[in-house]
This record gives sequence, C-alpha cells and structure tokens, in this order.
Amino acid sequence: MVPGAEGFFHETRAAFAGAARRLALEGPVDETADRHLAVVTYTGADVRYKAVLGLWAGDVEIHVCRDAGATECKVGVEKLARAAGIAGSRREASFGARSLRQLRKSLTSQVRYVELVHPLVTVELMRAAGAREWSRPLVR
Repeated sequence: MVPGAEGFFHETRAAFAGAARRLALEGPVDETADRHLAVVTYTGADVRYKAVLGLWAGDVEIHVCRDAGATECKVGVEKLARAAGIAGSRREASFGARSLRQLRKSLTSQVRYVELVHPLVTVELMRAAGAREWSRPLVR
C-alpha cells in the first residue's frame, strides 16, 4: 500500500534534512496537489527540488526546476545526473514507493543525486538532459 501524503511529507523531510542544511536549501513546503500527487519543495539559489509522490501509482521522483528567462525547465534528478556524467547509463536510483521501505530507499537514492548535481545545475545541462520547458506566466 502506498504511504499517504503525511507519511510522504515526514519521510521526505527526513531524507532531505542533511542535504538541505549542507546545500542551504529553504523548505520544505508541503502540498497535496490533488488526490493523485503529494509534493515537497526545497528551494536554493535559482533552483527548486520537488519530490513528487504518485499517491495512486506508488512512485516517487525528485524533479529539478529552474527558471530560464521567460521559461521554466524541469527534469528528473537521475536524468540530470546522467547528463552531468555522475550516473551511469543504467538506472541506479530507485523510484518505487509502494511501501514505506521502498519510499525511504527511493528518496535516499535520489537525494544523493541532488547533492551531487546541485553545484552543476545550469539551464544548458538541464536541456542536455531532456528537460521539459514551457513558458512561465507573466507576473505583473
């Protein structure tokens, strides 16, 4: 059974605690986007990390988000690590979250990549990793 949003929020805070302190990340900001997703966001200089739990699908992924002028880029942390040459070509991080044990393992493996890619995150690297990019709404 997939852990609920509250369990996810707790486990994400625990997994990010050391990394957030070392990387001077602000957060966490917890939100339940809808019945399907729970999201925890940490923010650093020009970058956001969003841990996203699919409440029905039972998977978790940390997305790296960065503003690029009039657009926003978003890519999974493992794809970014591969593009940076930090991760091998085969899947090394875990993404399962159908149990508390799987969720912890997945968060731990992905937060490790957050720490490794953080000093390297650029829009160019994100694009090389296949980031999705879309226009941001104008702020008036």
